[in-house]
Amino acid sequence: MSNARLTGHTGPLSGYKAIEICSTVAGPACGRILADFGADVIKIEPPSGDPLRNMGKHVGDVSLYAATALRNKRAMVIDLKTDEGRDLVRRLAAKTDVLVENYRPGVMERLGLGYEDLSRENPGLVMVRISGYGQTGPYRMRPGYGAICEAMAGVRHLTGDPDRPPARVAVATTDYLSAVYAAFGTVSALLNRTRTGKGQVVDVALYETAFTQMEVYVPAFKTLNLIPKRVGPNLPNMAPNSLYPTRDGGYVLIAANSNPTFERLIAVMGRPDLIEDPRMSSIRARGSNIPYCNSVVSEWTLQHDGSEIERMLLEAEVPVSRVYTMADIFEDPQFAARGMLPEIPHPELGSLHHPGIVPRLSDTPGQIMHTGPDLGQDTRQVLADELQLSPREIDALVERGIVACGEPAEPA
Repeated sequence: MSNARLTGHTGPLSGYKAIEICSTVAGPACGRILADFGADVIKIEPPSGDPLRNMGKHVGDVSLYAATALRNKRAMVIDLKTDEGRDLVRRLAAKTDVLVENYRPGVMERLGLGYEDLSRENPGLVMVRISGYGQTGPYRMRPGYGAICEAMAGVRHLTGDPDRPPARVAVATTDYLSAVYAAFGTVSALLNRTRTGKGQVVDVALYETAFTQMEVYVPAFKTLNLIPKRVGPNLPNMAPNSLYPTRDGGYVLIAANSNPTFERLIAVMGRPDLIEDPRMSSIRARGSNIPYCNSVVSEWTLQHDGSEIERMLLEAEVPVSRVYTMADIFEDPQFAARGMLPEIPHPELGSLHHPGIVPRLSDTPGQIMHTGPDLGQDTRQVLADELQLSPREIDALVERGIVACGEPAEPA
């Protein structure tokens, strides 16, 4: 089914062209960030398509995840196993600003599409390379996903309750954070190109992205020989800062770290006397008695519903939030007021809610122009517009299996 397009993106990256040869999460998320802010991102997929098209929930044949992850991009199919297919990519890369790929190191070189190959024709090319372990080092050839790299980086060691095995992070945090680093590296390299005229390689390793979240623990290990442990929902050495059960079966997260905030909390609780308790009289004391502090706060929260706790504590300027479900998010006025749940036209479903664009730029904001395209939807348009191939030449490529074409988009 064709996907109607809106044209005229005015974001800060409008005018830049990017090629995305990526699969699953981190690479496509980087391409989506660039596209959200105006870059013309051409996603090149194999004839079988990016595996992300089979990830997540579906409505009939429609991948809800692909509809959001591939938004704002143009999609084409090129068989990189063929000489002619690789030649098409080289010709496209000669006219582009950025190429994002997330193959294992060495694959692009074997295809004749490495940075050295492509930069000879296009010295200004910025090549963004996302992999598990980076382009160098003894582990460079290992297969790696975000979850695997979280284990190696120590993140999983800290995730979960202390009396249970390490827990899985519920969302693809490392993949999405890697995409942000990759997009930042892309823009930094493009900025440098304005000064030097030269492109460069942006090397993003998932394990290093995960490891950046361990910043606080690195100097503590080398200086004090401290190995951090799992602490569940608690903030190490700080209380009360945890999840607390509510009367209606939910949880609230309360963060009363400082002395003034703690005093406001216990005033709402009707327990101003707690400041005299030596186990709770100072930040250090509370940090040394986390189980006791949590038990006192939990005894109070269990007497109230989550929304009531929120109201009382927010009136006292104590940081608090109920633990939201997706249903809560869709009902919340803050998400609505900030446009974080935009409803975008979809050719088969009528419309589809997307997560909004982050960050917000006051003068040149990002825009969602259309949902993710079908497989090969823009092959003909890209070959005609970018390489000036005739319909007959494109038909010949299709017949030989070099490219594949979906139904073209209809302008909105």
